[in-house]
Amino acid sequence: MKFCPKCEVELTQTGIGSVEVDECEQCKGVWFDKDELRQAKDMTDADLNWMDFDIWKHEDRFKVKPSAINCPVCKTKTQTIDYGSSTIEVDYCPSCQGIWLEEHEFKKIIDSLELELVSKSFSDYIKASIEEAKEIVSGPESFISEWKDFLTVLRMMQYRMFVENPKLLNTITAVQNTNPLK
Repeated sequence: MKFCPKCEVELTQTGIGSVEVDECEQCKGVWFDKDELRQAKDMTDADLNWMDFDIWKHEDRFKVKPSAINCPVCKTKTQTIDYGSSTIEVDYCPSCQGIWLEEHEFKKIIDSLELELVSKSFSDYIKASIEEAKEIVSGPESFISEWKDFLTVLRMMQYRMFVENPKLLNTITAVQNTNPLK
């Protein structure tokens, strides 16, 4: 049994897509076991599947401080991590790598990633596509998962290209409409 690190009531299992997480019915905080945050993020918005909310990937963006709560799994003292310039705070267990999020923090993570997604330029997507292509061979996820990430980046790059170059979109559309082989 897992207990809420804030309220000390038993956590109940709930689903985010097909990912089983543990929620406190009192404070609405959510416990994510190792890798469940990534899986839940991918289930929530497929366009974000290639974007990582990896709390150690960009250590220069984080501020780590001791937390007042213990891990509901292994009872280790967690660490509070402030994510970049956002208002997102996660409590991370360095022992079992689980994550505790307060109510609405998961939504803030999704919103932050969606904002990052729409803020990227075409050149950012070119760089991201190169990185995702490398990850097909050497990435931490399965080949299929990395391939899907790569295809998502290419699709996002296409959208960004047309947003930044509306005349190109109009030209392509005009050519397609005049194609006699339709």
